[in-house]
Amino acid sequence: MSQLSELNPTTRFSDRVADYVRYRPSYPAAAIDVILEALGDPAALRAADVGAGTGISARLLADRGLHVVAVEPNVDMQQGAEPHVRVKWQTGTAEETGLADNSVDLVLCAQAFHWFRQPEALAEFHRILKPAGRLALMWNKRDSRDPFTAGYRQAIVDVEGESAIEMREYDPGIMERDGLFTPARSFEMPNEQQFDLAGLIGRATSASYVPKTGERFETLRESLVRLHREYADLNGTVVLKYITQVYLAGRIP
Repeated sequence: MSQLSELNPTTRFSDRVADYVRYRPSYPAAAIDVILEALGDPAALRAADVGAGTGISARLLADRGLHVVAVEPNVDMQQGAEPHVRVKWQTGTAEETGLADNSVDLVLCAQAFHWFRQPEALAEFHRILKPAGRLALMWNKRDSRDPFTAGYRQAIVDVEGESAIEMREYDPGIMERDGLFTPARSFEMPNEQQFDLAGLIGRATSASYVPKTGERFETLRESLVRLHREYADLNGTVVLKYITQVYLAGRIP
């Protein structure tokens, strides 16, 4: 597996911002419900969305009334974000957020934790969380049980469009391993996106390792055209299916 430092996780999405904004999936309301359950009045909560990208999950929290600090190292991603009155942006990394000790009630990492140096990131999350704070990790995982979604993934794999880091399975036990957090509770819920052909291609090229030009891109495009032709409904729409996974742990004082 490539070393994380060689993959440039803080900069490698810079040329994908427009596609990321237009085509990356959001998260179901049920996932946000689980993350906020029993934390108290949302308007009284402060959250850090770490590895916030273009602010998809940060805005979902802010829409519920939370005050959110979106921590993101990539300035291009920050500049691509839709503004929100309750979202403040801060340049920082998971290992060095720049936030004060005991300053947030919730840390959320959405589609990002696999890019972090995880032991160092968990120590940083423990530092910035309040004593009764919560850590939430969330991913949209493609649902390989669905034939179209499985075909989409295979098209990307065929052009070497997935990195070893992105394919790495998450180990929930890491949250409790250093004695900083309670054992993780896990939740799953369905999620999906609908695309026309142009949107399907845009969704593919929003991923960091997928080629955007050249021979490999043309191979990918041909595969996606075939998939779209096979699975599209009468309106020319295909459905990409996900399982949204949420892992929750409490800070141990």
